[in-house]
Amino acid sequence: MTDPANPSVVRIDLPHGRKVIHRDVAANGARFHIAELGDGPLVLLLHGFPQFWWAWRHQLAALADAGYRAVAMDLRGVGGSDRTPRGYDPANLALDVTGVIRSLGEPDAALVGHDLGGYLAWTAAAMRPKLVRRLAVVSMPHPRRWRAAMLRDARQTAANSYIWGFQRPWVPERQLTADDGELVGRLIRDWSGPRAPEDEAVLAYRRAMCIPSTAHCSVEPYRWLVRSLARPDGVQFYRRMRRPVRVPTLHLHGSLDPVTRTRSAAGSGEYVEAPYRWRLFDGLGHFPHEEDPVAFSTELINWLKDPEPDR
Repeated sequence: MTDPANPSVVRIDLPHGRKVIHRDVAANGARFHIAELGDGPLVLLLHGFPQFWWAWRHQLAALADAGYRAVAMDLRGVGGSDRTPRGYDPANLALDVTGVIRSLGEPDAALVGHDLGGYLAWTAAAMRPKLVRRLAVVSMPHPRRWRAAMLRDARQTAANSYIWGFQRPWVPERQLTADDGELVGRLIRDWSGPRAPEDEAVLAYRRAMCIPSTAHCSVEPYRWLVRSLARPDGVQFYRRMRRPVRVPTLHLHGSLDPVTRTRSAAGSGEYVEAPYRWRLFDGLGHFPHEEDPVAFSTELINWLKDPEPDR
C-alpha cells in the first residue's frame, strides 16, 4: 500500500481523471482539508465513518455539473484535516462545519451529511440555522431519535455493537489499522447492500485510516456519544437538540442498512418544522451515495432545485 504518511493518500483526483481543487481552510481553531469543484450555491458534503471526503466523489461531479459549488470536507481528525487532542463532541464538530461555511466566504450552505456527518448536519442545522439553507441527511436519524433507539431498541443496540466496542481504550485503534486497515474494508462491505463500493474506493479508505492518529480521532466522537448519555454535558446537548430544524430537509436511507435500522431513522421528521421528505432506497445498504450514485445524485439534485420541496 501507499505510504499513509504521504498527503497524496487523501489529495487525489476524482474518477476518470477529473480534477478537484484541494486546499486547507481555517475554522473553529483548526485546519480543515476540503475538495472543491464547480461554481454556484454552496453544497457542503460531510462524510461518515470509516471514510473521508472521497466518499462524495460521485456527488462532487454531479453537483458541479448541475450548477453548484460542491465542497467535501474532511472532518476533524480525518483525511487531511488537523488531528487535535480534543474537540470531538458533536457540538464542537458542528461548529467546525459552520466555521468552514464562513471560511469559504458563503452566507449559508446546503448541508449533506452521511452517518456521523449526518449527525453533525442535524446538529449544525439546529445550532446555527442561519448558516444552513437546506439539510440532507443520509443513513442517520435525528440525534434525539438516535439516543432513544440506542437506549430502548435492543435490535438497534445490537446493530451498533461496533460503537460499544469503541469504548475500550486503544484496542479499536489497533484493530482499525491492523493489516493495512483490513477491518475498514470488511466493515464497508458488511454494511453495504448487494452493490458495495468498488475495490479501489475501499482501498482508499483503508489507506486513509492508516494515517497516524486517524483511527484514534475517528472513534473519539463515538466514545463521547456513549459516555455522555448519562453525563451533564450529554444531557445538556440532547436538550439543545429539542430545538426544531426549520429548513427544508431531505432524509435518505437504504432499505437494507444493517447499521441504522429504518425504524430508527423514520420519524425524525417530528423534529423538523419545515418541508420534510423521506426517501427509502430499495435494495441499498448503509452507503446509498456510493452503492447507486446515479439514483442518489438525481434524487439530491432534483430536491435541491425544487423551489417548493414537499413535506
